[in-house]
Amino acid sequence: MKLIRSLKITIVSMLVLFLTVTSNAQEVGIRLGNNWGNHAAIDAVFSAGQFSRIHADLSFGGGVSAEALWNFIYKPIGTEGFQWYAGVGASIFIGASTKNDNSSNFSLGVPGEIGIEYRFKKAPLALAMDWRPVFVLLQNTTFSAGEFGLNFRYCFGK
Repeated sequence: MKLIRSLKITIVSMLVLFLTVTSNAQEVGIRLGNNWGNHAAIDAVFSAGQFSRIHADLSFGGGVSAEALWNFIYKPIGTEGFQWYAGVGASIFIGASTKNDNSSNFSLGVPGEIGIEYRFKKAPLALAMDWRPVFVLLQNTTFSAGEFGLNFRYCFGK
């Protein structure tokens, strides 16, 4: 019971933190794809300079996962609204165990990200595709290269 209560407190705390941070986001939307076994995420982007940004996701499903990546490369491709980006960050997953012993799954990882984005000139929308390989450090050390996503975001102030 204590584990479940602490898990609930952790999830609510992560949600409040994410909502606080996304209130200052330049772009907010959804990410469809594989996020630690979940298939959809709240997706947000925060500017960190002219050619860098923070890309954060919060997903629910078989558990709760949060990812924050620093895209240290964010550069245009040509002049028609295409950009490409690459970066690294941290990710955490908290989920229920598949066993019936009230245990929980916890994973901590270091994802990389490379993607391409298109910003529509006449609408405040961005469409992006990315690949996020992740090196899981805790609870079991593994590597996963199958993290692909499709992002749909609304761009504030555009």
